[in-house]
Amino acid sequence: MRRPAVRPLALVALAGALVSTGAAAPPTTAAAPPKVPVAAGYGGAVASVDADASAVGIAVLRSGGNAVDAAVATAAALGVTEPYSAGVGGGGYLVYYDAKSRRVHTIDGRETAPASATATLFQENGVPIPFEEGQTSGRSVGVPGTPATWTSALDAWGSRPLRQLLKPAEELARDGFTVDATFRSQTELNQARFKDFPDTAKLFLPGGALPVVGSTFKNPDLAATYAELGRKGTGALYRGPIAEDIVRAVRTPPVDPAASRKVRSGDLTTRDLRAYETKRQAPTQVSYRGLDVYSMAPSSSGGTTVGEALNILEGTDLGSLSEAQYLHRFIEASRISFADRGRWVGDPAAVDVPTRQLLSQRYADSRACLISPDRALTSPLAPGDPRRPQPCATTGRAAPTTYEGENTTHLTVADRWGNVVSYTLTIESTGGSAITVPGRGFLLNNELTDFSFAPAAPGVPDPNLPGPGKRPRSSMSPTIVLDDGRPVLAVGSPGGATIITTVLQTLIGHLDRGLPLVDAIAAPRASQRNQTTTELEPGLWNSPVRAELEALGQGFRQNPEIGAATGVQRLPDGRWLAAAETSRRGGGSAMVVRPYGRP
Repeated sequence: MRRPAVRPLALVALAGALVSTGAAAPPTTAAAPPKVPVAAGYGGAVASVDADASAVGIAVLRSGGNAVDAAVATAAALGVTEPYSAGVGGGGYLVYYDAKSRRVHTIDGRETAPASATATLFQENGVPIPFEEGQTSGRSVGVPGTPATWTSALDAWGSRPLRQLLKPAEELARDGFTVDATFRSQTELNQARFKDFPDTAKLFLPGGALPVVGSTFKNPDLAATYAELGRKGTGALYRGPIAEDIVRAVRTPPVDPAASRKVRSGDLTTRDLRAYETKRQAPTQVSYRGLDVYSMAPSSSGGTTVGEALNILEGTDLGSLSEAQYLHRFIEASRISFADRGRWVGDPAAVDVPTRQLLSQRYADSRACLISPDRALTSPLAPGDPRRPQPCATTGRAAPTTYEGENTTHLTVADRWGNVVSYTLTIESTGGSAITVPGRGFLLNNELTDFSFAPAAPGVPDPNLPGPGKRPRSSMSPTIVLDDGRPVLAVGSPGGATIITTVLQTLIGHLDRGLPLVDAIAAPRASQRNQTTTELEPGLWNSPVRAELEALGQGFRQNPEIGAATGVQRLPDGRWLAAAETSRRGGGSAMVVRPYGRP
């Protein structure tokens, strides 16, 4: 469990003091909050992967801030304690339920490609470069969207100034937190990459060694960056000295001269940063079991793919099926919806995405009839045509699902007024591009590797090729479920393309199989993404149900860990329940404002 190492301003007291008065509190000490996966109570709830970050969000709620305020403060803290998953060098998607209007809103804060980008961004002499070389490069860096997302959300729905909400994360970065096993293992995973960038190595490999579990990790450069953004606003990252530092790091990656690694430069410019804008857009929406399920529309494929799969499953009573048949239907619905995702979903500013048709029940029914209870489909499965649905038909040629990195983070927040935020943010791969902006304390994303390096299959249209100013397709699926206009639950997860299957499995595990939310999150996972085999976590790999599924023609491979979900739920008695992982990524952190008492 990660604990703040030095707490001269206790996080719970700190955020309350800053948000309420804007004044510094006297130095105090306090024990770190425990890391527990489920909590229920009144006044609001926060669930994230990290106890410090959840505590920051709870402190904002306790002091009178709303769900958006708490989400921004929590995300900023995650940029400190989960720097390999998220931070101001990345982007994400935020879904917001406004209790007053009973409406759901979204912000697309996805990174964008430089204006100079072409479909051959990751090709040389007509041949795609190795993924690993694209991953660790300036070429993979998109314009960050996270800081602009914070400003967009606060301007629209927040109640507290950004400078106050960044203050707890600034303190955490300056004073440090205690390294846990997850932080060390993620650093070790990136050790070979990090050591080739002097600024990254200095920060994350002090003295050339891995951080020791139990030691204090401090990031004074990030503290200074947060302080500057607090004073000047997040626009300071898109113009001025910080923007110039980002562009310099991308165009001339700060590589150790002794490194043997080939690190390609990128073509990002200060004009690209100045031009960046988030997008306010309508959410996706489908009806499932009488509930309204809202999520992110393209450029994320999360809302369309989860929504299509739910529509496919709508006609099946999943709660009455055996475990094997339940998983079989889930796997097949995932396979079908991923086939359609690959053919049809990209950045709608650059390609025609038939979002409404993909989410129609008529189209889902035309695809659901492909599923047999007695035999598995094979992948890659060809897509259908949502514009002209034909029962049980596939159209065009099948194409494999392209690779997508599996690291990100997700947080969910609810407040005393009933507002809810489901927010997924990322720097793409664990450790992003491995490039730390010199003197700024944050890693840059490698989000442009979410583009297809080349068409997924020769002659098959690919909506996810790079292009000027284009947003790469994402799988992030921050989701909010309503019943008659009131929140039932919110959920989301990291995990690249496995995000979609994780959110889908969590939803149907809770809504159809009757699992408590924390158990639906903890249940062993499967992930089928229109690939020849389905990934299974050990809990299913070692289960007798695998043999039953193999008898139906399903094929499998192991994945030790899929996703790391969090969620919040409104209980019938008016309490909020926060839920997080019990063990994945070392377990998550669920907190509520008041475990006892009344609203």
